[in-house]
Amino acid sequence: MNYSLRDLENPFEIEALERVQHNAFGYADRDITPGSLLTVHSHMGGIVVAAYPTDSLEPVGFAYGFPGRYNDTWVHHSHMLAIDPAHRQSGLASALKHRQRTRAIALGYTRMTWTFDPLIARNGRFNLGKLGARAVAYREDWYALRGGIYAGLPADRFLIEWDLTADGQPHPAPAPHGQIALEASGNRAGIPSLELSGNAVLIEVPRDIESLKARDLEAARTWRDAHRIVFPAYLERGYAVTDLCVDGSRTFYLLES
Repeated sequence: MNYSLRDLENPFEIEALERVQHNAFGYADRDITPGSLLTVHSHMGGIVVAAYPTDSLEPVGFAYGFPGRYNDTWVHHSHMLAIDPAHRQSGLASALKHRQRTRAIALGYTRMTWTFDPLIARNGRFNLGKLGARAVAYREDWYALRGGIYAGLPADRFLIEWDLTADGQPHPAPAPHGQIALEASGNRAGIPSLELSGNAVLIEVPRDIESLKARDLEAARTWRDAHRIVFPAYLERGYAVTDLCVDGSRTFYLLES
């Protein structure tokens, strides 16, 4: 399927993006970012980019961000990337992100930030391996969300930095290489090792956290609990999460100093 991407400012067009959020995330009404806020930001330095099938006027995805201040530098903070489930695995997420990048550069930004859930390995692959961004901080309970796709686990997040001046190229997922700071024990997280000092450190993440949650929520919680310990321990020492490594059915975040 082919898509067209458009920058939106019209409030009636933007209002339709609320339905995309419902479809993408299963949010309750209270958790939807209202179209009125997106409209204000689209006129006041923010970016709202929507995707449409070429034969339709109904949006099926969008990217949204606004000006932010991080580490004493003005950045474009990408608050939301939402894709209707029927249109995932289509390349649309990458197209929206790169359109947002082009718009941010035109506005004078050299950095973009956003967040994603470290337990969703496919998002790690997209953000780190395909876009070339890196995670620089771990935030517990970034959103007070407990419903929809966030039911059962606190909504922890990586904070991502994307250097808009770099010409990052997508690459295949590398094999794991480095010292292991956390790995699985059965379907649960093992005991973290917090004192490693090599240039490359590996932290395992379940390949499919959604399936694990559905069959064993307590096991899924052990991963959240372990990640809350191990990621801050290394990120606060100057490591950054730079890639997602794959070894058969196992996946590891790569941290580099």
